[in-house]
Amino acid sequence: MRKSVVLFSCLAAAGLMLFALLPEAFAAGDLHHEAEEIGKQLGVLWVVPFACMLLSIAIMPLAAPHFWHHHYGKVAAFWGIAFLAPFAIVHGFELALYSVVHTLFLEYISFIVLLFSLFTIAGGVCLRGSLVGRPMVNTVILLIGTLLASWMGTTGAAMLLIRPLMRAISYRKYKVHTIVFFIFLVANIGGSLTPLGDPPLFLGFLKGVSFFWTTVHMFIPFTLLAAILLALYFAIDTFFFNKEGWPESPDAGKDGKLRLEGTHNLLLLGGVVAGVLMSGVWQPEGGVTIYHVHVELQNIVRDVLLLILAVISLKTTPHEIRRRNEFDWEPIREVAKLFSGIFISMIPAIAILRAGMDGALSGLISMVRTADGLDNHTMFFWLTGLLSSFLDNAPTYLVFFNTAGGDAHRLMSEAGTLLAISAGAVFMGANTYIGNAPNFMVRSIAESGGIKMPSFFGYMAWSVGILIPSFILMTVLFFH
Repeated sequence: MRKSVVLFSCLAAAGLMLFALLPEAFAAGDLHHEAEEIGKQLGVLWVVPFACMLLSIAIMPLAAPHFWHHHYGKVAAFWGIAFLAPFAIVHGFELALYSVVHTLFLEYISFIVLLFSLFTIAGGVCLRGSLVGRPMVNTVILLIGTLLASWMGTTGAAMLLIRPLMRAISYRKYKVHTIVFFIFLVANIGGSLTPLGDPPLFLGFLKGVSFFWTTVHMFIPFTLLAAILLALYFAIDTFFFNKEGWPESPDAGKDGKLRLEGTHNLLLLGGVVAGVLMSGVWQPEGGVTIYHVHVELQNIVRDVLLLILAVISLKTTPHEIRRRNEFDWEPIREVAKLFSGIFISMIPAIAILRAGMDGALSGLISMVRTADGLDNHTMFFWLTGLLSSFLDNAPTYLVFFNTAGGDAHRLMSEAGTLLAISAGAVFMGANTYIGNAPNFMVRSIAESGGIKMPSFFGYMAWSVGILIPSFILMTVLFFH
């Protein structure tokens, strides 16, 4: 797999050079302006390939599991092409190519490089010892992950703790609820308190929201929601533990005291966090223009740094540690292939949303204003949240941030609207497997470890039954 990493890096560099060398005349006209305006022309039918992509993820693993397991990458490619081919015919090949290059180099590559680096590095940290998955132990692990997520990112915290948690509950009969609550808390809600926690808040930071604004204003909603979910998890896990007959782990006491192996990877994880933060605060001149898409120098440096850190982890971590972690590459392969289709087929949905009141979803956007023209905090919370459940929560946050005026200083001073947008984007990313980057990764790692996770809709049964009532309570307390 180390050769695959080197090949991946070389292909990425070659791709950058190839696109950079494309003749400027190949794309006549202001493609950037056309792309900005295209959302005003697109109807909702353009979103059908994206909807079909989601339905494929939801239905095909159940309806055709053998086909899906071997061909999910082809399915993702099919729905991406199902959008791109008609789009190129109707709006021109140049605009279609620009849209793909824009999505790949400003969104998808950074997304998958971050996931790859965190997945690789965290996979080199092994917690050994007698960690027995009793209700209190599991709840403490969820609490630690929830607190870590705001400072090392939901993805970093999830990748660091999912394998120790899986080992702790390996002897338990009922495991699914633990992974589901892990996604709720560590992969989403835990990232509420700083811009390092979740990409939407990082975008807000780049737009001028103070670093600790979310720490201060999100603290009470975060604390309340986390406390409710942790208490509920403890009650559910205790019920199942009793139903199992208070089982004893066959490995209890056999592996000595709790200890970490591969601890140098924690420093590498810190390097990933520092690299992400650097890309937000360092604003140098320069970069690479790839088919009219400007890739900023700080983002190139960040992605190269993250790949270097991943390679260092691979070369310096003993194979035995990864073996004990039951580490394999299928989860990152699955996420890379499926999300390539999601990012491409999602282009028209994001474009229509960005068009705001001039787009096909103007009726939806108008709901965030009251009859008096004031911000409707309830609708800002629910619309940001529900759209973040199915679209990338980072651009969704940005759409509603701009709908609210886009003035960070005014939004911070008035607080209510920005709080509703921030909470909606972060909290409701937990509603589906694709609402936030680590959700699908955690599910894939769990399944590769032998835990049969719920289907797309099966997971939503958990989220609707547990999270939606909690969000209704949050609405009454904070956004009504």
